[in-house]
Amino acid sequence: MKVVLFCGGYGMRMRSGASDDVPKPMAMVGPRPLIWHVMRYYAHFGHTDFILCLGYGAHHIKNFFLTYEETTSNDFVLRGGRAELLSTDISDWSITFVQTGIESAIGERLRRVREYLDGDEMFLANYADVLTDAPLPEMIDRFAARDAGASMMVVPPQSSFHCVEMTEDGMVGGITAVSDMPLWENGGYFVLRQEVFDHIPENGDLVADGCAELAKRGRLLAYPYRGFWKPTDTVKERFALDAAYSRGERPWALWERDHATVRTA
Repeated sequence: MKVVLFCGGYGMRMRSGASDDVPKPMAMVGPRPLIWHVMRYYAHFGHTDFILCLGYGAHHIKNFFLTYEETTSNDFVLRGGRAELLSTDISDWSITFVQTGIESAIGERLRRVREYLDGDEMFLANYADVLTDAPLPEMIDRFAARDAGASMMVVPPQSSFHCVEMTEDGMVGGITAVSDMPLWENGGYFVLRQEVFDHIPENGDLVADGCAELAKRGRLLAYPYRGFWKPTDTVKERFALDAAYSRGERPWALWERDHATVRTA
């Protein structure tokens, strides 16, 4: 299935300085940027046909792949001054780079790459900066078996704040962590049918317009997930992921688990 990735936003909360024009998906986690980790996750499950919805800082993403160094994350043998790769990351990937506008909403970005989906009835879509270890095949199979126009992963609220229950006279009746409340938030990792385009107006949003309208019609499926899921909306969150990577704590890197299993066997 084709994978549409939204990677054209400004990412203001991730910017380290006023002159920093590097888009959020290019923030580094270990030796590779966030977008690579997301794409590697999909490729692990056999989905290697990518459509990148570019916008702000597009040249950084283009240059990364145009000058891609396989030896950064793959073993190799150096013979006669030439590297012979023992494994590869992206040799079987197809990546379509599409400029979808600097100010475009997510839904509009999706509309602008529709022609590159070749009329495929089902396709995948996601933000380029959210990592998870969710079982993608299960997510897809569950959606394929249902009569729905779209599926979206939903996750427990990530906020560390607490909600306070208060009586009319100002006495606190209870305190509950937001993450413990019966609430779910959008976690990305969409599985979509072409039907979604019927509900996204020009300059519209995928979630607020497309998914909201499908929900009204009873055609939006949720995939609840309580496992590993981490956004990178802030510098602090990105640093936390980078630190975890350095400690060898990277549950989203499912491809590393399989590689380790093969070597052990």
